[in-house]
Order: sequence, then C-alpha cells, then structure tokens
Amino acid sequence: MLDTIVKSFGKLWKSEGHEAVSTPKGIEGTFELWYNSLLIGVLSLDQSVWTFEYAEDFKIQDEIKPLPDFPDIDKVYNSDELYPFFIQRIPSLSQPKVEETIQKEHIDRTNLVELLKRFGKISINNPYKLKFS
Repeated sequence: MLDTIVKSFGKLWKSEGHEAVSTPKGIEGTFELWYNSLLIGVLSLDQSVWTFEYAEDFKIQDEIKPLPDFPDIDKVYNSDELYPFFIQRIPSLSQPKVEETIQKEHIDRTNLVELLKRFGKISINNPYKLKFS
C-alpha cells in the first residue's frame, strides 16, 4: 500500500517541472545520504529499479528518526519510480537558472541520475546531504 502511495505521490511531483524526467534504462548509480558524519542510507539504481536501504550505523543509533518515506529501518525499499524524498531535491526544470545550468553543463534533462547528481546534493527541504558514489 505504501509503495502505491509513494509511486502516486512521485507522479504528482513530475507535474511540477519534471514532466519529461524518467528513470534511465541501462544506467546505474549509487548515492549515499548523510547527516553530518552519519551515513543514513544508500539509494541505488540498477536495472531501472531504485533501491533505498538504511546503513547499519543508522540502524544502531537512536537520535535520528527514520525518514517518512522509509519508516521501516530493516526493509529494503524497491521502486521503478524515484521516491518523492529524493525527487524533491531536483528543482523545477522550468526555472531559468536551472535551465541555464542544464544547457551550460550539457546535462540530459530527462535523466534522473544526472539531475540528482547535479542538483540533489543539498536541499532546502531537509538537512541531509546526498553524495554520488
């Protein structure tokens, strides 16, 4: 049920400047999500499936709560859509400064991995940092 809600919510985000953005086929990528010096978890793309899994160090600490999109710290989450928590890190592609960056840096505006690498490092929505590894 939660996966269905997450997928539906992710599709809503696409209407906000992400209409033509998709999960690339045949491309792999791995991102680490950090809070200060604590590795929270790893987001990866393999065979067109996005996977999020909490890091062991996160599982043994008790100060930081699990992310709302991923409430079960022992579950491995899989989806063919990028989760809203991560897609919201990509600004609307219709913003002039974002368009300028995409053109200047020759970024494929339809490729979620490239967009997440370039724009997803920090977010005004939360204190976590995302690192491409």
